[in-house]
Amino acid sequence: MLQRLLRRAGESDRAASATSQPEAGKPRPSIGLALGSGAARGFAHIGILRALQAHGIVPDVIVGTSMGAVVGACYLAEKLDAFEEWARGLTGRGVLGYLDISLSGSGLISGGRLATKLQAALGDTLIEDLPGHFAAIATEFGTGHEIWLTRGRLVHALRASYALPGIFMPVLLGGRWLVDGALVNPVPVAAARALGARLVIAVNLNADLFGRGITIASHGSDNDDEKEIAASRQRPNGLRKLAPEWLLKRHFFGGAGRPGISTIMVDAFNVMQDRVTRSRLAGDPPDLLLNPRLGGIGLFDFHRAEEAIAIGAHAAEKAMEDISEALAALS
Repeated sequence: MLQRLLRRAGESDRAASATSQPEAGKPRPSIGLALGSGAARGFAHIGILRALQAHGIVPDVIVGTSMGAVVGACYLAEKLDAFEEWARGLTGRGVLGYLDISLSGSGLISGGRLATKLQAALGDTLIEDLPGHFAAIATEFGTGHEIWLTRGRLVHALRASYALPGIFMPVLLGGRWLVDGALVNPVPVAAARALGARLVIAVNLNADLFGRGITIASHGSDNDDEKEIAASRQRPNGLRKLAPEWLLKRHFFGGAGRPGISTIMVDAFNVMQDRVTRSRLAGDPPDLLLNPRLGGIGLFDFHRAEEAIAIGAHAAEKAMEDISEALAALS
C-alpha cells in the first residue's frame, strides 16, 4: 500500500520526503490510530503515542479494543501522564490488589477496583466531548455483534471493551450485554476509516508470538498421563477449599506446572484472537502496521509497563520514516 502511495505521488528521492510534516500550504490527511488489544502488552501504546507526539504527529481519530481503548481514551482525555505514572508504578503485589475475585457473578473478577481507578481519572467524561473522534470496540454477548461505542460515559465504554469473558463480568450498556471487543475485532482498522481517517496506522500487539498455530500431525496419550489423571482425583475440591483469598488467587493463576483458570481462559482467548486478527488484517489492511516485539511480555505482566512502553516507542521510531512518507504522499 505504501509503495502504491509513493508511486502515485511521484516521489523520486526517499530521503527528501522523510519529514514529519507535509509541505507548507498542503493540507495534512486525517490520521487514524487503530490500537489493538493485548492486556499488559497494551502499555506499548503509551510509547507509540509518545513517539508520534514527539514528531508532531497528532491523530484525528483513535479507535481501540480492550487495552487499546483504555490508552487511546486516556490520551484524548489528556490523562495519559497520570495513566503512565500509574502503569510504571505497578508491581506484582500491586496488580494482585486489583483482583477483586468473586464467585457470585458471571466473571472471576468483579472489576470494581479497576473501575474505581478509571472513574477517579476520567470522571464523568463523555465520549462525544473528547477532542477527537473516538470509538471503543466491544462484542454483544449472545449475538456476536461488533459494537462501536461512540457516545455516552467513557468509563462505561472502556469497561465493556476490556470485559474478557469469564474473567471480567459483562457490562450492560444501552440494553445490550457487552464483553471484550477482541472477540470480533482485535485491531479495529475498519472503524478508524469509518470515523474519517484517511491514513490509518494500526498497532498489532500480538504479532510477535512466533510458533503459534503449527499443526501437530500425530499425537496421543502415554503412560505418564495415567499418573496425572490418578493424582488429579486426589486433589481437594469444592468452594470451601478455595474460600481464603490467597487460595483463590493461587487457583486463579495456577502453579507447580499446572495452569490456573485465568491462564487457560486467556490463552484460549489469545489463540482465537490471533486467528481473528490475521483474518481481519488480511481482509482490510491498514496503510501502515506497527508490530512491537512484545512476545516476551505475558498478558498478565502488568508490572512490566516500563519495558512495554519502551518497546512501543522503539517500534514507532522505526516506522517514522514510512509514516512521514505516507503523510507527504497523501498531502
